[in-house]
Amino acid sequence: MAEHEYVVQMKGIAKVYPNGVAANQGVDFNVRKGEIHALMGENGAGKSTLMKMLFGLEQPTEGEIIINGEKVVLSSPTVAISKGIGMVHQHFMLVPSLTVAENMVLGMEPKEKGMFMDYKKAVEITEEYSKKFNLYVDPNAKVRDIPVGMKQKVEILKALVRGAKILILDEPTAVLTTQETEELFKELVALKEQGYTLIFISHKLNEIKQITDRLTIMRAGKSMGVYETADTSKEEISRLMVGRDVVLTVEKDKAQPTDSVLKVRDLEYTNEWNKKMLNKISFDVRKGEILGIAGVEGNGQRELVDMLFNLNRPDSGTVTVNGQSVVGQPQKKIREMGVSLIPEDRMTFGIAGTGTIEENLISDRSADKRYNNGPLFNMKKMHEDCDQLIEDYKVLCKSRKQQIGMLSGGNIQKVVVAREFSADPCLIIADQPTRGIDVGATEFIRKKLVELSREGAAVLLVSADLNEVMELSDSLIIMYNGAIAAYFEDTSMLNDTIMGEYMLGLKQQSEEEVRRVQHGE
Repeated sequence: MAEHEYVVQMKGIAKVYPNGVAANQGVDFNVRKGEIHALMGENGAGKSTLMKMLFGLEQPTEGEIIINGEKVVLSSPTVAISKGIGMVHQHFMLVPSLTVAENMVLGMEPKEKGMFMDYKKAVEITEEYSKKFNLYVDPNAKVRDIPVGMKQKVEILKALVRGAKILILDEPTAVLTTQETEELFKELVALKEQGYTLIFISHKLNEIKQITDRLTIMRAGKSMGVYETADTSKEEISRLMVGRDVVLTVEKDKAQPTDSVLKVRDLEYTNEWNKKMLNKISFDVRKGEILGIAGVEGNGQRELVDMLFNLNRPDSGTVTVNGQSVVGQPQKKIREMGVSLIPEDRMTFGIAGTGTIEENLISDRSADKRYNNGPLFNMKKMHEDCDQLIEDYKVLCKSRKQQIGMLSGGNIQKVVVAREFSADPCLIIADQPTRGIDVGATEFIRKKLVELSREGAAVLLVSADLNEVMELSDSLIIMYNGAIAAYFEDTSMLNDTIMGEYMLGLKQQSEEEVRRVQHGE
């Protein structure tokens, strides 16, 4: 194919950070006009870094970028936007308190009477683009009140309004249901047919197979080559990403649950916007089982986890672990009851970023008897235990003294998991345990969760990844609008379609059914 048919050419791109980490080494990345091109790879493979350079958020250490045949220096996102490049980030960049129309024109507002934005014009622009691209949004709704699928559309329209012809989508389906994903894909294909070029970063093999024309696979900062999607199997893609065959299903024996460890009864919570986020939530998690919680983000899962670990207080209801209430207890006390938490936001709640790996591994157990000889710490024992955890949990690092913030996302998550799983927990709350981490680390963490549950721990798994919830859970709750929409004693009969219907509120079990199944009546 002649060079000029590429709208994006990145040649020999290298990115070395000041701390010596080489995120990209000699990467070539070429995208044709009017194609949907997947960029795949494990976390830490360098794909986000590569796209940040294409959007002007980072500068390459070496190499060149050619857009529409012209060599460019993308010194900032403003320059990238002027060259027709738009990016939809994984974490939306919208202002919740403003309306859709206000967000749409933020930073490029049509001015009227000097200082003030002409709101009518903003609404007109929103409606015009909404219609043109079949991306229907409500211009007058406040962003905080709209569902996550609509936020996604607002982000895409925002880029198109700014003249983007090349769209970078970073994990665009991470928070969408099956049905919303299907809807988004129709819209992306329509954009492609109108001559737009889409770069799609994703971990989800099914989606890549369904929607993309070609794919570039990265591993450890290098490109593993470009493939025609139709000619490449999921297993092959996994192998190229990870460097080995990955088992995409989780092997597990049937659960043999015994006593209830966690009992939640009639939990209610109304947030600061006066929206009821938890509406009479009741369930048990038993020893020896993994209970999954599925649902589109924003239906109360986040708030539920906060209540269980005292990151927030419920308005009413009870939460007990082995008969002891956790509501309002200090987190140290909750940990002493045998509760471990893998938090959704590992950077804020899971680690101290400036601490070493060792400090992060022992932060919850430095008072243990075995580390304390009179007034002195038994450092030798501490070092040995840390080295053992680093080895057991396959944490890729220079040594236990390395600053944890320098590791890739997958390795940071392994440190969090190593600490939480090795605390001999009776209850593990795993909140998005594998979000945004690579296939290898994901497989490892999932296996460990199954192992611990089969050794007798009670596991509560909250995940937006349908595949994960369905593969790992023995029983499953679906949350919708702050309530339990459905409870399934046995997940082996479930499929995406049934899940989606309950997750989108198209179906709902009666309170009776939920209670009957839950209490084994």
